[in-house]
Amino acid sequence: MDVLIIGGGIIGSSIAFELTKRGASVVVIERSALVQEASSAAAGMLGAHSEFATDHPLIPLALASQALFPSVIAELQELTNITVGWNEAGMLKMATTSEEYSELTKHYEFWRRIQPQHVRWLTPDEVTQLEPHVRNEYGAMYTIDQQVDAKQLSLAFAHAAMSKGARFLPYTEAYDFIVEQERVVGVKTTSGSLYAKRIIIACGAWTPMLAEKLRLSLHMYPVKGECVSVMTETPLLQATVFAKNGCYIVPKANNRLVIGASAIAHSFTKNVQTCSVHQLLTRAMQIVPAIAHCTFEKTWAGIRPQTKDGLPYIGAHPQYANVFIVTGHYRNGILLSAITGRCVSDMLEGKEVPFDMTPFSPTRKGEGHALHH
Repeated sequence: MDVLIIGGGIIGSSIAFELTKRGASVVVIERSALVQEASSAAAGMLGAHSEFATDHPLIPLALASQALFPSVIAELQELTNITVGWNEAGMLKMATTSEEYSELTKHYEFWRRIQPQHVRWLTPDEVTQLEPHVRNEYGAMYTIDQQVDAKQLSLAFAHAAMSKGARFLPYTEAYDFIVEQERVVGVKTTSGSLYAKRIIIACGAWTPMLAEKLRLSLHMYPVKGECVSVMTETPLLQATVFAKNGCYIVPKANNRLVIGASAIAHSFTKNVQTCSVHQLLTRAMQIVPAIAHCTFEKTWAGIRPQTKDGLPYIGAHPQYANVFIVTGHYRNGILLSAITGRCVSDMLEGKEVPFDMTPFSPTRKGEGHALHH
């Protein structure tokens, strides 16, 4: 085969989709069922604006990826018939204290300089007119920060790749590499050895364990994110509400609201703590008081892949040029999935990538990444 991808989440699946469209033969292996980790746990916000309040290396990729989604979703739906819950109502960022107000003002001013046509400052009365169930506070509306059903989008990428010829092997775990004459030629898995011309390691928070097999230390760690969902009798929100108190509320189909998320570093356990549920619901009710009368649905947790400097790893292994590391997207994996698939495919084809990818190198300066000998 041309390419073996380790990791069947949204990043691995989006890369597989793009590569198969370009004619590559691709196999994707996943240690459990497809899209079961961070990809299925995410709230699905395509918030290119919500994460950044100052200049940041990810902003060009985030904006480019966001702009791709209308056409990408249409293409995926045509190939798979999977509905991804596309919501174009935008994102309302809220401030409930004077400190939050100051931070939100800085955030708004930053984006007003970059994209004045897509951001609007709202008075408390304007917030009420836009979202009657939201507390009467100041806010900023980011009109093109859409959201999707993250699990459905991830599955759509996977099934679209399959429709183009990719093979997905769930319940197949990679545990080592086959190296011949200083070149990685294959992967040892629980289902036997698999050989490929190029190998992509895209298994989220579990990537460092495999990278160590190739003597590469990545400065990554898992961050557990816990979420809650409730059901309402009638719709309470149209737009996603993102408050500076650490809470977001994302309206989904069938009057369902997703409330998130905690951030517990260095944890691979997916249990949900009662204190986290209490904190999330308390914050959500401060923003949308009517949530107090909603029906509790469920809780869950996902394991996000975070890096020490907050930037993903996207690039070739420093010693094995046919091995690529693609991970560490943290809270932006859904948003960055479309552009990541294209950039990685360009890299594998030897094409010029239309972005500065230096900040995302697996051996970038300042992080002290070690190649063991």
